[in-house]
Amino acid sequence: MIDIGDRIKRRRQKLGLTQEELAARTELSKGFISQLERNLTSPSIATLMDILEVLGVDISDFFAKAEDEKVVFTSDDMFEKEDEEIGSSVVWLVPNAQKNSLEPIMVTLKPGGSTYPDDPHEGEEFGYVLSGAVTLVLGLRRFRLRKGDSFCFKPTEEHYLMNTAQREARVIWVATPPSF
Repeated sequence: MIDIGDRIKRRRQKLGLTQEELAARTELSKGFISQLERNLTSPSIATLMDILEVLGVDISDFFAKAEDEKVVFTSDDMFEKEDEEIGSSVVWLVPNAQKNSLEPIMVTLKPGGSTYPDDPHEGEEFGYVLSGAVTLVLGLRRFRLRKGDSFCFKPTEEHYLMNTAQREARVIWVATPPSF
């Protein structure tokens, strides 16, 4: 069963409205809004439509079953792409990250391997070296990173990672917005 009162309350709070403000905008009493949010009364269809209009949500979205947001991801959820040509593999740690504001991946670079150069774009990039050593190339600049080092930058220049060491390197890399 859908908890109408709770959904109205959560939407009202998300918009930063008080019960008084919602009541004033819908020409209802604060007491009615309070009772509605505690499921002590039920609105008529016309009243519900007025409330939803003020809350900026249409009736089908309001009654749509809220999907449980997946929070934990296992290796079964992850997707890996290996690229022998450039000596790297990428594991997408969160599937469907295109729906999110950020995209975390794990990059494994073989000795002599690299990622593909990425063009400048909006957002930010963050990385943490889990093992080995890599070189971060930002335009004409190069930064050497070892296990335990991290990087964070605005991608205003072409950028990529390369492994000039003799052993494999592994990096957690997070981009906003998703671009991998």
